[in-house]
Amino acid sequence: MMTPPVKSGPRYNNMIQSDKVRVIDENGENLGVMYTREAIEQAADVGLDLVEVSPNADPPVCKFLDVGKYRYEAQKKANAARKTQKTQEIKEIKMRPNIDDHDYDTKMRNVVRFIGDGDKVKVTLRFRGRELSHQQLGMNLLRRVQEDVAEIAKIEAYPRMEGRQMLMVLAPK
Repeated sequence: MMTPPVKSGPRYNNMIQSDKVRVIDENGENLGVMYTREAIEQAADVGLDLVEVSPNADPPVCKFLDVGKYRYEAQKKANAARKTQKTQEIKEIKMRPNIDDHDYDTKMRNVVRFIGDGDKVKVTLRFRGRELSHQQLGMNLLRRVQEDVAEIAKIEAYPRMEGRQMLMVLAPK
């Protein structure tokens, strides 16, 4: 005996496995609980399919629908949901430990803008030459960044060294 191929989407007509189902007709009227065969025949009389809309209910809820149209509507709904969702990007801001106040303000404006847009921000502090022996300066700078964005962002990855760079990741609250 060969099993039929598994199809995605709702079960309909002869694919419905339960003996009894709660039936709702094409106008949204509840016809009550009846045998699946009987419900399929009634749906065929109206020229529609019996589609399982709530398989986990007891008994399962089925509706008189056009399967092709139902699938098309579901696919359209899924596409619309995918279109409206925003992907979160990671933006990077690079600084040096001995950054000037004006430069710092400019970088912080960008950080605030990125977080306002809903993106994560990776703050990278680059050490060159002898700056590497003064890591506490970098730590102080990242602490200052942390305090400046405390109201709008939370720290996702605390400051850590990676080679000659100190990294910290901020995420919107």
